[in-house]
Amino acid sequence: MMNSVNKAATNGQIAMQTPPVVSAQEWEAARQQLLVKEKAHTRARDALAAERRRMPWMAVDKTYAFETPSGKASLLDLFLGRRQLIVYRAFFEPGVFGWPDHACRGCSMVADQVAHVSHLNARDTTLMFASRAPQADIARLKARMGWTMPWVTITDSFDADFGVGEWHGTNVFFRDGERIFRTYLIKSRGDEQMGGTWNYLDITPLGRQEVWEDSPSGYPQTPTYKWWNWHDSYEDGAAPDKKWVEVSDAGEIALRTPGAQ
Repeated sequence: MMNSVNKAATNGQIAMQTPPVVSAQEWEAARQQLLVKEKAHTRARDALAAERRRMPWMAVDKTYAFETPSGKASLLDLFLGRRQLIVYRAFFEPGVFGWPDHACRGCSMVADQVAHVSHLNARDTTLMFASRAPQADIARLKARMGWTMPWVTITDSFDADFGVGEWHGTNVFFRDGERIFRTYLIKSRGDEQMGGTWNYLDITPLGRQEVWEDSPSGYPQTPTYKWWNWHDSYEDGAAPDKKWVEVSDAGEIALRTPGAQ
């Protein structure tokens, strides 16, 4: 039987019909029952990411130009030497509500959720925001809002060509030498999950690059957890910290224990 929270009714609001209050044992039993579905959801999410890594690629042959804090740049330049590039189309420009003090409320909320990009960089991945606002306005907005991700200015048809001319979205690209391929697009409610390191990596062609993942043959993979580091301590090619290896090994054993989450 549901409990009725009547306090709100005294303020003219509709009373909430809340779940029952149970004992600790009953609560844990209910949690374990729901955990079965949560684990199935996690496995389904992993399987979807594995399918995403096998999506066909689209060659990008057109040339695009962007403005950056250091001058003009091509799409190839936006990779910053890495193999993977994630570009979020944020709406900050004349005509967008909030201009010139703020970007779109939704795009701003997405920006507020972005994790430290060094973790993506450690997986050979660059995250880039892109808008049509001039660089001076972007720099001012980033300083006001405390955002630090790279943010470029679109100067041509890039947004229209990649399905984000009228609405926000996240495109993913892969670089093979100087050849560029489009590998995926997330937009609309798909962008709700973006911001976290894992969710970004899960939409890339290389994934998280850990040995447990179901990836095509030859894809780069390293031992689970071992590459994780403090965001100010990543070093190119540095060996995993020995103490962290011990801790992460223990964590892997715990996760393999029957009943582990």
